[in-house]
Amino acid sequence: MWEYIGRLNEREGITVFFTTHYMDEADRNADTIAIIDHGSIIASGTGEELKRQTRKDSLEDAFLELTGHDIREESASVLEHLRVMRRARGR
Repeated sequence: MWEYIGRLNEREGITVFFTTHYMDEADRNADTIAIIDHGSIIASGTGEELKRQTRKDSLEDAFLELTGHDIREESASVLEHLRVMRRARGR
């Protein structure tokens, strides 16, 4: 899916917006990332810029630094819960 979106962006020159709770996914695939907390954009930039701004090694840690809390469980979809469980089992 990410390859298709990347090719679509390059070939057609269009902007693609997507949302994710997976910071590694955003860091790998997005040119610009906006950190949103309680409906407001609190920071934006490339993954590297956000990590440098917060002095963190990962975008997940940068998110925690910027928001002061974990991504809220209640906002995650069923699919996202399944991904978390799958990662916890090491698959």
